Amino acid sequence: MSAPGDLVLEARGVTKSFGEREVLRGIDLGVREHEAVALIGASGSGKSTLLRCIDLLEEVDDGDVFLDGEVITDPAVDPVPVRRRLGLVFQAYNLFPHLSALENVVLGERRAHGISRAEAEERGRALLARFGLAGREDDRPDNLSGGQQQRVAIARAFGGSPRVLLLDEVTSALDPELVGEVLEAVRALKREGMTMLIATHEMSFAREVADRVAFLHEGRILEQGPPDQVLSAPRAEETRRFLRRIQAN
Repeated sequence: MSAPGDLVLEARGVTKSFGEREVLRGIDLGVREHEAVALIGASGSGKSTLLRCIDLLEEVDDGDVFLDGEVITDPAVDPVPVRRRLGLVFQAYNLFPHLSALENVVLGERRAHGISRAEAEERGRALLARFGLAGREDDRPDNLSGGQQQRVAIARAFGGSPRVLLLDEVTSALDPELVGEVLEAVRALKREGMTMLIATHEMSFAREVADRVAFLHEGRILEQGPPDQVLSAPRAEETRRFLRRIQAN
């Protein structure tokens, strides 16, 4: 596993409101190369909104996001090439239902890199095999379990060779017995040194995989640090209350 290196992704003073509701209130967060940062916090704390702002699916109201030192949230920036450098995996899979698993993976590969269908399919088959889906290339999403669909989504995001993989509660829509297979796919990426920003409600997973944990509360990062510190000896009372509530469930 590679040690964290130079800063790849950084949010500085990012704010975002939807009407009167202020969802992000000045987020400062950095992710270094080969680092996995876990975002934890209650529903509505701003985790998914932050990931969507980073991926330019939502426009920030104030502040900036930097990718490899370049501002990507300037309105003049073309979001398409930026998104090719970021891989976002949604909690609801977001696969194309009329396409096979292989076609879902290959579509982005061909658009992003302009490679031939044959080359894209060869790479797509290798990716699906890597995530335990050999033999399921021709299946459409409806014929796959939730865990398999989510692994197709991860393969699709990883196939573009992103600088950072953004994972938005990738197990929250899954039945409990399917969670493990998706988490193992993420563990494998971590072992290879993939740079990741992971919104998760799986505290044991955050403890195991993350180099750093950031706790969001009402749109602010109240504390961040190594998993053992944040999850076992949190400094903020709000973090302690959140963890007690999680453990009670």
